[in-house]
Amino acid sequence: MEIGRLLTAMITPFYENGDINYEMAAKLSKAIVDSGSDGLVIGGTTGEAPTISDEEKLKLFSIVKESIGSENALIAGTTNNDTKASIKLSKLAESENVDGLLLTVPSYNKPTQDGLYEHFEAISESVSIPCILYNVPSRTSLNMTDETTVKLSELDNIVGIKEASNDLDQITRIINNTSDDFKVWSGNDNETLYIMSAGGYGIVSVAGHIVSSQIKQMIEYLLEGNIELAGKEHRRLLELFNIIFIVTNPIPIRYYVKKSGFDIGSPRLPMTEPDAETKFILDKSLEKYNSDLKNT
Repeated sequence: MEIGRLLTAMITPFYENGDINYEMAAKLSKAIVDSGSDGLVIGGTTGEAPTISDEEKLKLFSIVKESIGSENALIAGTTNNDTKASIKLSKLAESENVDGLLLTVPSYNKPTQDGLYEHFEAISESVSIPCILYNVPSRTSLNMTDETTVKLSELDNIVGIKEASNDLDQITRIINNTSDDFKVWSGNDNETLYIMSAGGYGIVSVAGHIVSSQIKQMIEYLLEGNIELAGKEHRRLLELFNIIFIVTNPIPIRYYVKKSGFDIGSPRLPMTEPDAETKFILDKSLEKYNSDLKNT
């Protein structure tokens, strides 16, 4: 399947007792793709992956894939800082008919660049479905260099990268030094305009939960070569892109999804609900935007 330009990294709904609300996950996933996203990332940072067991992830993959159908991509987050465990979950996810895998740079143990290459090589060679790398130094305390990414891009089923290094020069070098069929997704909503203008492919979005069609419009302006209108949409959405990171993701976006009428429960500890001051700031910002997310 063609993996689309706008992927939303979906939150995980819970009941108030902390169990995953799979029925709500199915409902929310369908609502997000219906609002304009081309597909979803399940089991990523926004989905609180560190507190979700492998068994829970596999059930989420299966239920969400059934909900969004064959026309929308499901990219499964299946890796951690243990290569052997990452291979095991990746192979199990493939058996659940996901459309691709998100392979995140390991946190905590801080391997060398050679170690990163061998880690991702081993995982990608264990499956036959497309793999998307994910570089997010703010979470992992480790940057995967553009040289390592370029080298990994030559492996058969590594098809792209979600780049959240905040280093536009590094990202531009990746775009410049990889083949035309290697796709670079922005890992930050506020950098989509710049990365796509430099030749990037799209965005793995958090804001896509509530403004998918509006992000899609900005992307369409870019693809049409209408930089003026794309820039205008970027400027209009920029406050929202930034406010959803006023405290640690996914706390703000979960609040906005709740405001859109979806009963997703509270996050799992150590994530918490926003405090009163944060809610006030989020509410004031949300007044400026219309949500594309419909609870039908």
